[in-house]
Amino acid sequence: MIGLLIFRDFQLMDASGPISVFEIARRQKQSVPRTGIFAIKAGAVRSSSGAEMYARSLRSANSLSTLIVAGGEGVELAAQCKATIAFIQRMAKRGVRIASVCTGAYLLAEAGLLNGRYATTHWSRTRDFIGRYPRVKLQADRIFARDGDVWTSAGVTAGIDLALAMVAEDHGDEISQGTARQLVLYHRRSGGQSQFSTLLELKTPNGRFGSLLSWMRENLDARLTVETLAERAGLSARHFVRSFVAETGSTPSRAVERLRVEAARERVQSSGEPIERVAQSTGFRDPERMRRAFIRAFGQPPQSLRRSARKPEKLSPAIPWLD
Repeated sequence: MIGLLIFRDFQLMDASGPISVFEIARRQKQSVPRTGIFAIKAGAVRSSSGAEMYARSLRSANSLSTLIVAGGEGVELAAQCKATIAFIQRMAKRGVRIASVCTGAYLLAEAGLLNGRYATTHWSRTRDFIGRYPRVKLQADRIFARDGDVWTSAGVTAGIDLALAMVAEDHGDEISQGTARQLVLYHRRSGGQSQFSTLLELKTPNGRFGSLLSWMRENLDARLTVETLAERAGLSARHFVRSFVAETGSTPSRAVERLRVEAARERVQSSGEPIERVAQSTGFRDPERMRRAFIRAFGQPPQSLRRSARKPEKLSPAIPWLD
């Protein structure tokens, strides 16, 4: 069974999204496990929207193969619940695959499951999460992240991406793709994609480096070294690096690469411009250097992204279960 762990004021779609994925996948293949909803107390659990889900007690969660933890407004109180954290730890010790949606990552972090692991959560929680859990290798720009048997995903709808990836791993790409078509998901995003614009994530409304980040994006073909950026910001190199990381949650070099790879991706996917020229104009200079950056960011080289962008999506001609 696949368990969804919820709590008072959880985000409804954090639970309903993955549940829908596994439901549709099971209609295609009966070996896909059923889902169950669990909470600290059995009964109706109110979501932040006011809608309720009926949950079983944690004592009945004895046959789980996967546990997915929802996020939501109530995550702060849930993270302080010793019984809830102990339950997550107990499931992990049993070898259950553990996952979280959105801010559900806070519960996994409180349980100690993310220490030393790569993880992600909702982009708006980046700075707070890093401050609370410095031992977690947070990847703030990911749709979902996997480190061993621990999976985490970004905000709300990213839980659907995570569930589709689990279906693909457990039951094959064909079942996962069929599920996506039935759910009318035109594109299935990969875990390597960014969950938002890099500039929007790095630039807070009143951030001290807002104008610098805009200038960086407009001058990607320049030599954007730490020294150059520090001079433009009017700070020493050491002070600049410390302040930039504290403000944006990213090192300057990582921010430069993310801005460049985002701009390069747009040009690779929307034009027939030679890869070498894209690499030169976006500051990568060397196509091989750009290729490695694409693989780090998207899990595939520029040529593959270009082919995917040009390949029309084939949707299922009919939805039999609605007939």
